[in-house]
Amino acid sequence: MSSSDDHNLLPVLTRIAEALDRLAPRPVSPSAPEGADAFVWHPAAAGEAARLAPVARVAAVEIGLLQGVERQKALLLENTLRFARGLPANNAMLWGARGMGKSSLVKAAHAAANAAHPASLALIEIHREDIRTLPELLNILRAGTRRCLVFCDDLSFEREDQDYKALKSVLDGGIEGRPSNVLFYATSNRRHLMPRDMMENERSTAINPGEAVEEKVSLSDRFGLWIGFHNADQSTFFAMVEGYAQALGLPMEAEALRKEAVEWSVTRGGRSGRVAWQFITDLAGRLGVALPG
Repeated sequence: MSSSDDHNLLPVLTRIAEALDRLAPRPVSPSAPEGADAFVWHPAAAGEAARLAPVARVAAVEIGLLQGVERQKALLLENTLRFARGLPANNAMLWGARGMGKSSLVKAAHAAANAAHPASLALIEIHREDIRTLPELLNILRAGTRRCLVFCDDLSFEREDQDYKALKSVLDGGIEGRPSNVLFYATSNRRHLMPRDMMENERSTAINPGEAVEEKVSLSDRFGLWIGFHNADQSTFFAMVEGYAQALGLPMEAEALRKEAVEWSVTRGGRSGRVAWQFITDLAGRLGVALPG
C-alpha cells in the first residue's frame, strides 16, 4: 500500500474510531442513594464503574416475629430509630451464635425505622470482600444528605488480612472521620472479628504481645454498640416456633407443634432462630399454607 493510500485511509479510520467512541458507554459516577430504600455496593472492577445497585425488595421479616432476642431487638431498634430522627447514634456490632437472627434484626430494624419515618434511611450492603473499598463508598455518601446504614454481614478477618485497617480508619479515625449521615452495622460470629488462634499467635510472636493484640482488638472498640447473641434454650426455641406458627395461622395444636419442633431440632443438631424458621417452612408446606411473599 502506497503512502497516498495511507493518507486517504486516515480520515476513514478516524471517523470509525470516533463513532466507536460515541457508542461506548461512558463511565458513570455512582449517584446518591435515592429512589429506593436499599442498595448493594458494587465497587469498580474489570471495566465497570462503581455503582449503588437498588434493591426492589429486601428479604426481611417483620420485627415482631423475631422471638427470643427481646433485649437485642430493643437496643438495635432504639439506636436505629434515633438515627432516623436525625439524632446521634452508634455504630453497631451484632456478634455471637449462628442462626440467632443477627442479620434479620438489622434488616427488620431498618424496615421498622422507615415505617416510622418514611424514606429516612437507606440500607446499603457491602460485601466482606469489598471492605477495602469502604472509604470510596463513604466519600459518595458524604456528598449526600440522606441517612444511610452501611451493613456488612458475617464480617471477620483472617491471618495476614489487612482489610481491617481500612475499616478501623473510617469508623473512628482518619482526618475526615465517618460522615455524620452514615452508620456502620456489622454481624459476626466472632466477638473481636478475628479467630482466637490469630490473636494467640500475635501474643507468642510479637516483641510486645500486649500491643500486637491491642492493635487488632481495637477494631471492635470502634463499635459503640455491642450486641451479643447466644444459643437458644428450649423455651426460647418454642417461643420462636410458636410465634412463627401464630403469625402464619398454622392449624396445629401447641403440644403437637412442640413435639415436631423438638424432633426437627434434634435432626439439625441444635436450636436457633434459623432452625425454627426452617421447621416452620417445612410444616407450612406440609399443611398447604403459603408463606408471605
